Amino acid sequence: MRQALGNPMSIAVRHTPPGGTITPTAHRAPRTAHRTGDDAIIQVADTGSGIEPKDLSQVFDRFWRAEKSRSRHSGGGGLGLSIVRQLVEAHGGTVCATSVPGTETVFSPRLPAGSQSAGPQVPRRETRAV
Repeated sequence: MRQALGNPMSIAVRHTPPGGTITPTAHRAPRTAHRTGDDAIIQVADTGSGIEPKDLSQVFDRFWRAEKSRSRHSGGGGLGLSIVRQLVEAHGGTVCATSVPGTETVFSPRLPAGSQSAGPQVPRRETRAV
């Protein structure tokens, strides 16, 4: 989960100019109509360059980058938000992005809160005393 939250923070830092703001917040919200219980929503909002409306549907696609002119070394490899989506979905959640170019971008991972959010099932290895 560190990476699922760290990637949007890193992107916000990279795209927010000096004097801009990055605001992480977390809150509980009722789940959607077909799910019971609460969800945890962890948002990362920034006052950076923003994302064009036509590009919002692609931001979580692998290898997609908003600024095509940037090299992989200066603008990332286009995997950060794809990784976020995969990690959040593996924990039973969803993620979305909203943006007003030149004003604000908000990344919002939404995860099941409570005992159901224990994460993906990983087989445990048995250990024995020797």
